[in-house]
Formats: sequence, C-alpha cells, structure tokens
Amino acid sequence: MEMYDVVIVGSGIGGLCCGSILALSGKKVLICEAHTRPGGVAHSFQRKGYTFESGPSLWSGIGKWPTTNPLGQILKLLDEEVELFQYKGWRVIVPEGNFNLNVGEEPFKQTIKTLRGEKSVKEWESFISGIKPLSQIINEIPLLSFCPESINFLDLINLTSKFLPNIKQIPKINKGFGKLVNNHLEDPFLRNWVDLLSFLISGMSMHDTNTAAMATLFNEWFEPNSYLEYPKGGSESIVKALINGFKKNGGELILSSKVKTINFNKNFATGIALDNGSSYSCNSVVTNTDVWNLKKLIPNEISKKWNTKVLNPNKCDSFLHIHLGFDADGLEDLPIHAIHVDKWEKGITAERNIAVFSIPSVLDKNMAPKGKHVLHGYTPANEPWEIWENLNPKELEYRNLKEERCSIFLNAVRKFIPDIDERIDLKMLGTPITHKKFTNTHCGSYGPAISAAKGLFPGCKTPVKNLFTCGASTFPGIGIPAVSASGAYAAEKIIGKKEFKTLIKKINL
Repeated sequence: MEMYDVVIVGSGIGGLCCGSILALSGKKVLICEAHTRPGGVAHSFQRKGYTFESGPSLWSGIGKWPTTNPLGQILKLLDEEVELFQYKGWRVIVPEGNFNLNVGEEPFKQTIKTLRGEKSVKEWESFISGIKPLSQIINEIPLLSFCPESINFLDLINLTSKFLPNIKQIPKINKGFGKLVNNHLEDPFLRNWVDLLSFLISGMSMHDTNTAAMATLFNEWFEPNSYLEYPKGGSESIVKALINGFKKNGGELILSSKVKTINFNKNFATGIALDNGSSYSCNSVVTNTDVWNLKKLIPNEISKKWNTKVLNPNKCDSFLHIHLGFDADGLEDLPIHAIHVDKWEKGITAERNIAVFSIPSVLDKNMAPKGKHVLHGYTPANEPWEIWENLNPKELEYRNLKEERCSIFLNAVRKFIPDIDERIDLKMLGTPITHKKFTNTHCGSYGPAISAAKGLFPGCKTPVKNLFTCGASTFPGIGIPAVSASGAYAAEKIIGKKEFKTLIKKINL
C-alpha cells in the first residue's frame, strides 16, 4: 500500500489550495476526487460548442498585486498566472429601477443620488467611513499570514502595535455585519442593497454575515480603482492553474475515486479507502467535503467526540439553475452580469426572489459558437430542498415542477433581452437534485448557515489530531476567498506555523 504524507478528500478550490501549498512545502500529497472532473462547484462543461459555467461567476482580486484575496495570494505563491478580463459593471434590476452599475464608490453614489437623493448619499458616505477602518485592518492582516486559530502572543503584540488607532474596531471583525449597518443606514434601498450583497456572500442576511467577509468585499468593490475580473476560459482556468501548481511540485490527483471511509487506528487517521476497493495510507487526512459528507466518512466511535453542533449545523438552501445558448445577433449592449430582485418586502432570503445571471461570452468569445452567447443563471441559496427530495427526475411530476420553478429565469432575462424566447438555441434547467448530483453536496446546499451573530465557524482542526477540514464548512463567507483561505489554514496545521511563515515570505505577505 502506497504511503503519502497527506491525502485530501475532494478537489474543490479549498482542497486544491491546501494540496498545492503542501506540495510546494515538499509533502507527498494525493487528492482523491469522486467526480470525473476536478474543481468542485468551480468547473465548466461543454454542450454543442458552448462552455457552460456551473459555479462562481463574480471574481475579483486575483490579477492585481498586492491583493487581499487569498486565492490571488496562493496563485502568486505557486507562481501561476491566469489570463483575466477586467470589467467594471453589471446590470441591476430591482424594484427601484433597471440600471447599469459600475464598481467603485463614485458610480454607486451617483446611483443613490438618482434613486434616493442627497440625504441617502450622506448616509452611504457615513456607512463607508465606518467600514474603512475595518478594511484597513483586513489589508494589514493578510488571511494567509494570520490563521485565526493559531495567532500566538507575539502575533497579537505585533498586530496591536499596528492597529493602535483602530484598536476598538478589532472586536467587530467577527461579528454580524447588520450591527454596523444599523449604526449608519436608515434608507430602505441602501439597507436592502447591503442585505443583498451579504446574502450573495454568505447565503444569509446581513445580521448573520461575518463583518470581515463584508469588509473585504467593500474594499474590493467600492474603492476608486475597483474592477471585476473574469478568467479566460471560465472558472476551469482557475482550477487548471491550481492543479498545475500542485502537480509541478509532485502532487498526485486521481478522479472518479470516491472515498468510502477514512481509516482510523484508535483516535488517529491512518488513511482512506475508496469505493473501488483501493486504499491509501498517510500521516494526515484533509477533507474538502461539506460537514454532512464528512460525518459519513468517519465511524461513530470517532464522530461522537465531535461537538454535536459542529456536525449538525443548520444549512443554507439550495439552487435552481438555467444554462442557455442563444443567438447573439443585434445584441450590442449585453451585461456581463445581471442581478434581479423581485420584491424587497419578500425578504432577501425568500425563495425565487433573487436571480443572478452571467453571460461570460460577452468578454470571452470562445465560450460560445460564433454568433452565439452563453448564459448561466441561478437562484442563490434560496431554493428549498424539501419540495424536491422525494421526486424522481425521470417522472413527469419532476419535469413539470422544474419548468414551473425555473420560469423565474426567463421572466427576469426578458427585462434585458426582451426577445430571448425566440433566440434560444439550447436550454438546460437544474434543480437542487441536479446540484446535489454534480457537486456531491448535502441536499444541494450552499453550505452551513452559521450565523456570525452566534459564533464562529469551526475552523480546520478536529478532535482527531491528524484529521483536518477545509472548504465551505470551515470558514465564514463560503465563497472563493473563504474556501481558499481555509485550504491554506489546513496546510499550515500540517507543515507547522514556522515553515508556513517561511513559505509565504516568498511573496512578501
């Protein structure tokens, strides 16, 4: 039986970040992926000449340096570059109006002035002034440099000396973002807007969303020189860069290799066993699965040592998806992204109230055949699993419900492409069952719904000394920056704090 230093279960962004750092440090690492393709949610697929995205579509902070984005920091550490398109704007369709909006502070202030008047602009300026000290702290504490679980006394002394002017702000970092909003914003549109951004980041309302995650977003999206990025070739390009960084340092990746169990000797993980009967021994195991799938991999006598709240968190809801290939003729001013909100009064987490769209072929012509565009739309973490869980995808009841529930997408798209129905060349719809099938996530969920108002995410350590976790179940924010940082933290635990710091000194963090 072949022996590894580390076996990683799952090749999502968190697992790939963890594995690539470990391989860079000289560890012998194996990543086992159940799917036929790596990348977890961040992968693409092809149909009839179209390249469809299945996961993240809003990217920022990867191509610039320095950056606060942990993924950008890790790619720099691996000396891997991704070709990126830069752009500024997206289409916003909300009850107050249908408008184009560029990132950056001034464009949004102009939008506020048009929609709500000068008084609301002043509110927003006050709000931004309240965020800036927090953004400064985030800038000065690169996530790769300071794992929240392992900051020692000397680190605290150094950090305190850096932040004496903002020392009172530090306790706010891991609190719910809603308190800061309440201190500054009264205007309903502004409160709804911030609530919407919070929901897109965490799958929860602003009161439950981590302030650090939001301060990072505001730093990236509302600075004067802000811009958004899209990787050429889609999210698959990010995955390929991480895999290249992993493999060039000796890492091994095997696909279609579903892990059946993690093997233990008493309270020590000794390796993993695959569904196909293969086994691998190792000194440490990292799981890049959600917490519910982790629970299936460990025997009861081990899992009973866990805090029950950690293994049984509340979950965010799931997704509906639409993938379209359509005729591009005469469409000269299409948005790269669009977001549609039906009614604010329904609540930000209400089912089928919000839809997000991406048309990457506006930037990257190779994503669609000549004369065509490709679109991915999804409802973010607001589709209940419970109405789908007992349906059979082969039966008419399922197909009819899928058409009915996914009608939200074309209803929204018609607001910026009025004749979309006549243009459609290829249409595919997805439900929570689809999402669960292709991402292997519990109930097709976005991830744990762990409120920042009630406590922290559990982190990467477990009651088993040599078993670690990374991904959406470990670090607040759930999105790409959060899972990237979680992978780095798991790697730090294995190689040690001193060696990890030496490693990241290469990029002057």
